[in-house]
Amino acid sequence: MPSSVPWCRVDHSKPTSISHSPSVMVLLHHPLSRPSGPSLFSLQTTLYPHTHYSYRVRTRTRSIRVSVAGTPATNRKEEHVVIVGAGIAGLATAVSLHRLGVKSVVLEQGESLRTGGTSLTLFKNGWRVLDAIGVGNDLRTQFLEIQGMMVKSQDGRELRSFMFKDEDESQEVRAVERRILLETLADQLPPDSISFGSKLGKIERSESGGTLLELADGSSISAKIVIGCDGIRSPVAKWMGFSEARYVGHCAFRGLGFYPGGQPFEPKVNYIYGRGLRAGFVPVSPTKVYWFICFNSSTPGPKITDPSVLKKQATEAVQNWPSELLNIINLTPDDTIIKTPLVDRWLWPTISPPASSGKIVLVGDAWHPMTPNLGQGACCALEDAVVLARKLASAIKTGSTSVEDALRSYSNERWPRIFPLTVRANLVGSLLQWDNPAVCSVRNNVIIPKVVRLGPMLEHTNFDCEPL
Repeated sequence: MPSSVPWCRVDHSKPTSISHSPSVMVLLHHPLSRPSGPSLFSLQTTLYPHTHYSYRVRTRTRSIRVSVAGTPATNRKEEHVVIVGAGIAGLATAVSLHRLGVKSVVLEQGESLRTGGTSLTLFKNGWRVLDAIGVGNDLRTQFLEIQGMMVKSQDGRELRSFMFKDEDESQEVRAVERRILLETLADQLPPDSISFGSKLGKIERSESGGTLLELADGSSISAKIVIGCDGIRSPVAKWMGFSEARYVGHCAFRGLGFYPGGQPFEPKVNYIYGRGLRAGFVPVSPTKVYWFICFNSSTPGPKITDPSVLKKQATEAVQNWPSELLNIINLTPDDTIIKTPLVDRWLWPTISPPASSGKIVLVGDAWHPMTPNLGQGACCALEDAVVLARKLASAIKTGSTSVEDALRSYSNERWPRIFPLTVRANLVGSLLQWDNPAVCSVRNNVIIPKVVRLGPMLEHTNFDCEPL
């Protein structure tokens, strides 16, 4: 289905499909970082300077109640556009709207940007969005361009290597530190755009047709438009009737190795495949290297926050694997190591709720959490942000269409892009996590060396986006 807007569209000259050839077995599959750990960056702004906020990160949100708004008007603030969540989706949406002349307020439950964790991989579709909102060049100067990829078996034997530009001359791949990406986006916003310590407690429909957001501290905001960018455990998505994200049977360790004297690796993605276990690493900058280990587990297991325990578990998982991987793990600062279960949500047609309900809409992981096996979670969140901002800004500023219609148009345009990618990422992860020795032998000795072609597997990164 061709895009309905000329400025942000998926290039369908090479159509994306959820059908698969055996070549998907080596598809790029970076586990992307999730927020974790203490923040290193703080914008000292808030909507309520007279109130002291305490910071507490929760792994589960409480139930969001639905009722007719009856909160007294005292201690209530009026806002036109409110974005819930200051992650990649929330900040990119706020910056996109700002570029188009629409003011928004971003609610973040933490006391500062939650910039812990590792890095994420951005392909050319992500970079085109960053260029469109004016931050691409600032980020490029800080991160290495990745030239290609190499696939090895767990005993260190090289199975196949590729160069990205040999397959797609327009491809651009870089691993970006999540902290720096968030800080760069936040720096583009006017002062007082982000309200820290603003934890959502309750959502209510107002009698005027807007939405009343009650915060945990008892204050409230009356919003005409609400954009939920609050991640995989989104209270906004739950209120809209979406199911919890589903655990897919794999967990991932992630970390960011640090080489004070300079890291020794070529600018390539390095993958290592075992039985029910895979790992990889990629240089991020002259001194940092991102790594991951993905392993099968019937349950997510207990939440472990002690980084020394996580490092020990990660090392034990690959103790007989290539020494270069073990060296990177050993050189990883404890505060960058995390362990996360991998989850997704399939947006079945006619079954799943739409992305919008009235003047409330979802963006990024809040709507379509996907496994990181295609490296597209962050890229798709960035795509969502610019597509939504274009449609919403046009509705607000020109009145050519209603806000509700603009949000429905966003949902209808993005679903054909998001649903196949979510399914494809899940299937690729399932194939790569096989632990049957016969299947793994065929994969390593036949499929990867003789069958795989990288070019067709990069078609999902085709996305055009003109500057805002």
